[in-house]
Amino acid sequence: MDEQVLEFTANGSPSDLSRAIEQFAVGHGSLTAIVVPWESDRATLSMAITAQRIDGWAIEHTNLGTIQLSDLGNQLTRVAIVSHAGEQPDKPKLAALFTGFAQTIQSKFQTAVS
Repeated sequence: MDEQVLEFTANGSPSDLSRAIEQFAVGHGSLTAIVVPWESDRATLSMAITAQRIDGWAIEHTNLGTIQLSDLGNQLTRVAIVSHAGEQPDKPKLAALFTGFAQTIQSKFQTAVS
């Protein structure tokens, strides 16, 4: 069951924000944020947030949630962050990881007009 975590407005276009969020996730070690083109359109970009676990040559990706970036015009973007971590076997740990990441994204990118 999906759970809405956060919704806010940010400065910049959806594509600018998606690149900034991708770079920000790189600094969080085991997290990856990537644009999912087949779930995106001209007005909204959808990003998958995954946790990575590496064991030798194997890399396991666990879907933690989605970030939807919707163009509001005038270089403003609506950011909606939805958790999928509750669907995973290790719920509390993954939910806490995703929620912390979402809150940090909000504090870094939210504008005063939300």
